[in-house]
Amino acid sequence: MATMRALRLTKDTPTSAPTLTLTTVPKPTLTPGHLLVKVHASAIHPSDLLNARGSFPYTIFPRVPGRDYAGTVVEGPPSLIGTDVYGTSGVTQAFTLDGAHAEFILVSEAAVAPKPKNLSFVQAATIPVPFTTASLVLRRAALKEGDVVLVLGANGAVGSAVVQLARSLGAKVLLGTRDEKGDVNTAADPELKKIDELTGGKGVDVVVDTVGQPALTRASVAKLGKSGRLAFIAAPRSGATELGIEMVDFYRKEKTLVGCNTLVYSVEEFAEELKVLGAKFESGSLTPAKEGEWNEAKLEDGVQAYEKSSQKGGGKFVIVG
Repeated sequence: MATMRALRLTKDTPTSAPTLTLTTVPKPTLTPGHLLVKVHASAIHPSDLLNARGSFPYTIFPRVPGRDYAGTVVEGPPSLIGTDVYGTSGVTQAFTLDGAHAEFILVSEAAVAPKPKNLSFVQAATIPVPFTTASLVLRRAALKEGDVVLVLGANGAVGSAVVQLARSLGAKVLLGTRDEKGDVNTAADPELKKIDELTGGKGVDVVVDTVGQPALTRASVAKLGKSGRLAFIAAPRSGATELGIEMVDFYRKEKTLVGCNTLVYSVEEFAEELKVLGAKFESGSLTPAKEGEWNEAKLEDGVQAYEKSSQKGGGKFVIVG
């Protein structure tokens, strides 16, 4: 039987924490309607780190992690062999099916999109989770041209993707960051009083919250203008998770609060999203991560890359092979 190297999450007992190791596993066998992709690059995202900690109750162990990937089709329909593709997990890959932190990944034919021709495999592998999440949250927030958008966590992976996409759609973007580099310093101004000054007291049309801190989310709801929409992708992992809002202002201004979760969508749905995004990257309306923004690690160093990614200031890693 053919084998391959892979990172693998295992559990000694149902209640124990997962253990990540580099191991040898059977190489996936091609099945009808599927593709075997040689993985050239696969990012380690925050959700991969959470998965490695056992934070997702629907993950089935043992499991190969890794949500995002870019590679080349090596088995499948003759017309697709040799095609460079990229893809992401949806609700299955890396959770109930094996992910991309391996030499090969087996995916359905409809689960991949052509890799943007102007991007390297490393660049392409860092795009799917942040940009499909950004696309989802802006769609759920009903963003339209001319809207004023406040992005909380604007310098994060998803936040920066939201900034790019919102601007490409003709919105005016205000950056919410925990420093003076943005338009609003959310650490120094947790009540977001700066928004009143920036909008002449009208408030913003949309808030995209990638942070998920209840107090900051509440403050953001208060800064929504008439028919304002707040869409959020995160919440606390422990402690209080309730969100209390001032109801009178909320209903009088017809505000909307929307939750967004990429893990309720299929790999096929996100492949369609990646096709649209790929065209934007090829046209230059969206730009990938800068050279050196991601650290490259070989598969054999993948466990150490996970450990470094988990440390504060440890950097971002993409596994290459």
